[in-house]
Amino acid sequence: MTEQAETGRARRRPIVRPVMLALLLLAMTMPVYLLVVNSFKSQDDILGNPFSLPLGDLTLDHLADAVNSPQYNVIRSYGFTLFLVVVVDVLCILLAGPAAYAIARSTSRRAQSLLLYFLAGTFIPGAALVIPVIYVLRSVGLANTVAGLVAHDVASTLPVSIFLFVGFIRTIPASIDQAAMIDGAGRLRTFWTIIFPLMRPAVVTVLILNSIGIWNDFVSPQILLSPGSGRYTVTTAIYAGISQYSTDLTKVFPNLLLAVAPVVIFFVYMQRHIISGLTVGAVKG
Repeated sequence: MTEQAETGRARRRPIVRPVMLALLLLAMTMPVYLLVVNSFKSQDDILGNPFSLPLGDLTLDHLADAVNSPQYNVIRSYGFTLFLVVVVDVLCILLAGPAAYAIARSTSRRAQSLLLYFLAGTFIPGAALVIPVIYVLRSVGLANTVAGLVAHDVASTLPVSIFLFVGFIRTIPASIDQAAMIDGAGRLRTFWTIIFPLMRPAVVTVLILNSIGIWNDFVSPQILLSPGSGRYTVTTAIYAGISQYSTDLTKVFPNLLLAVAPVVIFFVYMQRHIISGLTVGAVKG
C-alpha cells in the first residue's frame, strides 16, 4: 500500500510542477500583454474587448501623441530620472564600498554591530520614513530640492549595498591586503586599486538593483519634490498624466508602456548579472 502511494505521488509531481509554472507565467505575462495590446487601440476597442489583438485597427497615433504630449511628457522625464539613477549610483558606490571594506576586514564586535545596524535598515518600510525625512530635510534646508531627494535615495540604497559588498569582500583572501601593505599601499589605496576591481560582480548587481529601484520609485519623488518644482520622474509624470486623463485610456496605456518598457528591457538584458552577483559569494567561499 505504501509503495503504491509513493508511486502515485511520483506520478503527480511531474504534472503539478508544469501546471504551477504555467499558472505563474500566465499571471506574470497577462498584465504585460494587456498593457502592450491596449496601447495601440482606440477607446471603444479597449473598453469593448481589452484582450483582443488590434490586427485590423492597429494604430501608432496614440503612442505618438504620448511621445509628443506637451504636458507630463514621459519621454522628457527620462532625462531627470536617468540623472537621479547615475548620481545616486555613483554616490552609493563611493560611500558603501569603503564602509563595507572596513566592516568586512574588521573582527571587532563594533564592526559587526555596525553591519547589523545597516542590515536593520533593510527591514524598515520606505513609506514609514517619508515623514521623518521631510522634517530632517526641512531642518537642513534641503526640502523640496533635488539635492534632498538625492540624499534620501542614497541613504535608502546604502543598507543593501553595504550588506552585499561585505559578503563579497569576505570571500577575497586577506593575504591580498597584506601583500599590498608590504608594497607600501594604504588601506584606501588597497581598496580602490586592488579590492574594488575584484568586486565587479557585486558592484554590477548593486548598480542594477539600485537603478531599477530608483526608476520605479514613486513615493519619494512625489512627496519630496512638490509639483511646483517642475521636476517629474517617470513615475510621477505618469501619475500626473493619468490623474488628468484617467478616463481617456488611449493616453493612459501608451504612457504606461513608455514608462515600463525601458526598465523591463534593462532587467531582461541584465538579469544574468544579478544572479551571478548574488551567488558568486556562496560559490567562492
